[in-house]
Amino acid sequence: MTKTAIVTGAARGIGLATTDVLREQGWQVAMVDRDAPELTKVAAERDGVLAIVADVSIPADVERMVAETLAWSGRIDSLVNNAGVALFGPVQECSFEMWREVMATNLDGVFLCTQAAADALKATRGSIVNIASISGLRASTLRVAYGTSKAAVIQLTKQHAAELGEFGIRVNCVAPGPVKTKLSMAVHTQAIIDAYHDAIPLNRYGTERELAEVIAFLCGDRASYVTGQVVAVDGGFDSTGVGLPALRV
Repeated sequence: MTKTAIVTGAARGIGLATTDVLREQGWQVAMVDRDAPELTKVAAERDGVLAIVADVSIPADVERMVAETLAWSGRIDSLVNNAGVALFGPVQECSFEMWREVMATNLDGVFLCTQAAADALKATRGSIVNIASISGLRASTLRVAYGTSKAAVIQLTKQHAAELGEFGIRVNCVAPGPVKTKLSMAVHTQAIIDAYHDAIPLNRYGTERELAEVIAFLCGDRASYVTGQVVAVDGGFDSTGVGLPALRV
């Protein structure tokens, strides 16, 4: 029987790359995103997918996401909680509205999606992969909301792993380091790019595909005895602890 994954934030970036890797491995994928035009476009270019326009911070949307996936495939074998927002700025300029916007998607979304999909995942003894960030493992300037939300996702991963393990559900977390995306290349100055390269032992940004390969591994049966883990896919960035002066205010 064909395995089914839900991938949130699937219209672009790591979510889209994960969708493609899973499809290559024989999965069908419910692609979830709140960007309806982009999701419709990329889903139309792919076989074996279902496009679901939904906002993971809205409980009713999340319940509908699960219901539509089950109506389409009859099962859920993996949930990839990838949807996220990245709003950066100095601590004193982080309004409560900005704080809540980040937390609503990055943290509340993971909680809501996991809770909604849990019964279906119990039936398949499935897996959950949460996407945090290296910013959840090491503090950095301008990321008071983003970094805190991702640190919370890491702890939430462990909480869910501890409680859902008895049902055969594995819950793991991937913490991406700097990734070469259209967005990062548009907003990172050359000074920031150089600083990252200097701080990363592999001396380069990662690719969306490299992240997706690890995510897909954790989704599948080859990771059958791996749960409660945080995998930093970061070229060694977290291991060095080197600061980034170019990113300071």
